[in-house]
Amino acid sequence: MVKHVVWGLIIGAVITMIIGFAWGGWTTRGTSLQRTDEAVLATRAAICVAQFMKAPDAQEKLKELKDISSWERSAFIEKGGWDRMPGEEKAGYTVSRACADGLEFLMQK
Repeated sequence: MVKHVVWGLIIGAVITMIIGFAWGGWTTRGTSLQRTDEAVLATRAAICVAQFMKAPDAQEKLKELKDISSWERSAFIEKGGWDRMPGEEKAGYTVSRACADGLEFLMQK
């Protein structure tokens, strides 16, 4: 009798975990950290685009950015300092790359 109860608890726990991870929205620590990093990057890229567009010569810089090859655009953004957040000495390459991708969308308009 005890053996059946223990097996029932184990099977119930496994089924609960399968349902929770598949349909319940449960995530592992690694997945939640990855999603957090992606959200922070998206926010920082949006701030970078806003800082770029807020500059007095934004339209001229946007034309200049359009003439630069896609793999050099992040360096252009780093040089301009639009990828840095207030109080930050230097931003990461991923921020300037994501910012360049966001500005590329604006260049198509």
